[in-house]
Order: sequence, then C-alpha cells, then structure tokens
Amino acid sequence: MSSELIINVTSLETRVALMENGSLAELHIERESDKGITGNIYKGRVTRVLPGMQAAFVDIGISRSAFLYVVDVYHNNKVFDGVMNGVSEVPLDMEQNEKLADEQTSRPNYPIEDLITEGQEILVQVVKEPIGSKGSRISSHISLPGRYLVYMPMVNHVGISRRIENEAERTRLKEIVQRIKPPDVGFIIRTASEGATEEEILMDMDFLVRLWDNIQKRTRYAPVPSLVHEDLSIALRAIRDLYSKDVTRVIVDSRKTYESILEFSETFMPELKRSVELYDSEEPIFDAFGIEVEISRALGKRIWLKSGGYIVIEETEALIAIDVNTGRFVGKGNPDDTIFKTNLEAVKEIAYQIRLRNLGGIIIIDFIDMAKENDREKILQAFKEALSKDRAKTTILNISELGLIEMTRKRVRENLSRKMGEPCPYCEGRGSIRSTPSLCYEILRAIRREAMNNLGNNIIVLVHPDVATFLYDEERNGIEELEKQIKKKIIIKIKDELHHEQFEIYSQ
Repeated sequence: MSSELIINVTSLETRVALMENGSLAELHIERESDKGITGNIYKGRVTRVLPGMQAAFVDIGISRSAFLYVVDVYHNNKVFDGVMNGVSEVPLDMEQNEKLADEQTSRPNYPIEDLITEGQEILVQVVKEPIGSKGSRISSHISLPGRYLVYMPMVNHVGISRRIENEAERTRLKEIVQRIKPPDVGFIIRTASEGATEEEILMDMDFLVRLWDNIQKRTRYAPVPSLVHEDLSIALRAIRDLYSKDVTRVIVDSRKTYESILEFSETFMPELKRSVELYDSEEPIFDAFGIEVEISRALGKRIWLKSGGYIVIEETEALIAIDVNTGRFVGKGNPDDTIFKTNLEAVKEIAYQIRLRNLGGIIIIDFIDMAKENDREKILQAFKEALSKDRAKTTILNISELGLIEMTRKRVRENLSRKMGEPCPYCEGRGSIRSTPSLCYEILRAIRREAMNNLGNNIIVLVHPDVATFLYDEERNGIEELEKQIKKKIIIKIKDELHHEQFEIYSQ
C-alpha cells in the first residue's frame, strides 16, 4: 500500500493529510489559536478530590481544570516524591515495578483520597484533549514517545506493539531493549521499530532518557501551575507517528517546516531525508491532491455509495449512529444478494469515514437486515478487517439479530465535525427549524393574546422576510378574519436581521 504525507502550513493553521492509495485516510489540524495539548507535561495543583467519583480536578494553568481518574494516579509515593524533587534515580524492586506496569490498565486497590490531597503539587501528562464541555484528561503515569520506543520512566516493564506480528522479530526487539535499557524503567516497542537495528533503538532510547532527565530538572524549579514539557509541533508529530515504510513521499508547502523536518530527520530518521519534498507550485497543495474535496465530503451527513446506496452519520451527545440504506440500488436478482452487496460496500465506507472523521466513543451501526446468519458473519469479519488499519483502539461486538453492530473507539481528540464546524445558529444543533406554516399559526395566536392585553388600534408584527411572504400570500384570509374578531388592524413588517423563528409583536 502506497502512502503519502501532505503538509499544508499557513501562519494560522497547519494541516496534515495521510493519503493511502490516493485517498485521504487521516486529517490532522492544529490552529495557532487552539493548539493541541495532548502529550504535554504540566506541574499542577490538585484543586478538588471527589471520592464519590474516584477522581480529582487539577489546575494545570489552562482555562478549565483537568480531570484525573484514580486509575491514572501514580501511587508509589517514594518514586513520585523523587520526581517532584528532581531525583532521577529512585530504586524499585523488579516485582514491585511489574505490579505497577500491570496496574496501569486496571483499577488500583487504593481509593483516590488515600493517594492525593487537595493542594498537593503533582506532575501530570495530558492524555486526552478537552472535548466539548469536558476538560482534558490527565495521568501521572508519564510516557515519552520517540521514533521507535515509548519511554515509561516510572515502570519497569517492556511491551511491544501488537501490530508487529512476526514472532521472531518480536523476540529480537524485546531482547535488544531488555539488554540495553537502564534499570528500573520501562519501554514500549512501537510498530515503527520493526526491522530497526540495535544502534537505531539505542539512539532513540538515549534521547528519551536525556529528555526525561531535563524534564525532572525543570520540574524541580517550575512554578505551579506551569508547562514543563511541550510535545512536538503537529508536522513533526506526524513524521514521528505516521511515517512508515509504506510512506513514499512527504510533501510540505512551507520552507521553514521543510527545513525543520530535515533537521529532525538527521537526528532521528536519516532514511526520511530522501523522501521529503518542498512543494512550490502556485496551486494550493490540498487542491492539487484533491484533499479539499474529500474534506467537504467528510463533513456531510449523507455519503453515497457507488452502487446507489448510501449511509447516514448522526452524531449525538451519547453516541454516534450510522444507518445503511439501499437508496437507488435495486440489484438484478435475489433481494438477499442486493442487501448483502449494499452492506458489504457500506462496510468499507463506514470504516473509512470513522477513521477520517476521527469518530469516537460509542458507535452503533444499523446495517440492512440480513436473513442469513452466514451473511451477517461475513459482514462482521469484513468490518473488522476494514478497521484493522485504524491506529485507534476499537472494540467490536457481534452483529445482533436486528443487524446492529455496537462498537467503541478510543477518543483522544475532537472529531473532524467538531474541529471544523459549530452548531447552526438557526437550529441550535437540533438539525431542523420550525416550518413556516407552524410559525405563522403561532404568530396568529400571539396576535390574539396581544389584542386582549393592550388597547391600541393597530397590532404591529415584525417577522423574517420568508415568514412575511407566507403571511401575505397564504394566510391573507386568516389575517382578515382575525382582524374582524379582534377589531384591530394587523400590520406585517419585514425585519431582515430577525432569525427565521423570531418575531416581535406590539400594539400601536
């Protein structure tokens, strides 16, 4: 599979597109006005402990307090105090460290009120961006990603990416890391390390260890709250996290960013240097690669399939619903075959849209009902295979008798529609506005109430132009009849700046 990284840089915004076989697979956006903070490390202060929720709020110096769950609290006080005081080496026995590594993904036995207290200073890392009204999620389990490794300075554990499937390669890499790593620290071997030499891994490891030493020194003297380590720019993060042996080109339209990528590659990824190109054409880079069209399509609610079927994506507060419909596709034979083919085509598009739009949380997919159990199983397996390229963690349940697939996808940042859109000022996120006829009937009722409560001879009604047209054309007889009943003159006036659903009524 051939891939390309396309990087568009302006003074206000940087966009990174991952193209796979000519199609947009992932889009990452960072604006100067709201730069992402995932991966940043802060020295913060606990402002409130919530025993009932087994969580705490921490002031890290941004607009909203960050949220710390009990599972994300590092609970070896001896080591933690050493980190806060700039001590780089605090011995831990092997058995204790292995236990800590296991507990990173399970709830510890300690209640949060026994681990931290209000007013306590704490070193934390942002693991999830603020989303909607929710503050960022933080963890005191610090991890520092490199090109080949992720460094875990507080845990003695060596893990390896599940995406490296070759057992011989897995064994080779784990043996290298276990042999050369410093004592009492941990590493996760990243997918990019497949095929890497011991020298390359050692270079990455040395850089991460030095980086952690510098962070500890800054932490010791940093005020509270404050930022003590900022992650790489989005362009360099994309190089670090998205670049692989499948990426044939990295094309960037900014000379400054181009030079920073070359400098980064000299230190960490020498093989990347020959793949980086500076784009200097007059045509905007995202237009040249057809990316702008793909972005517009990714913001739509309805996505048409080549067969004539379509899928509809609805986002709600609690979950995301995806519906599959046959649309114009009627098939040529057995209805069961038509349904199966539509569902199979929808599987690939749904997996593509979930990844591109960065949809997360609970996702319910309503496939067209299939009578055959064998067809349902084929659709489920096809869907799992289509999602295998997704780097985000997903959990997929079996397809139900109603043709539903329930799944979850890890959400660490805002999805594309939240990043690039905002609630409609007319419908306020409802997805629809009051129809003109129903609005006009409400206005007529309001006129009757105004006439009862006021003594003026005229009733003045200010409305949106579309509503005024309907009242003049369709409801003229109704207005004349109402004038006879209330014995007052009704005067309709246009007010352009009014919202479609707004109106003003007063007596004169």
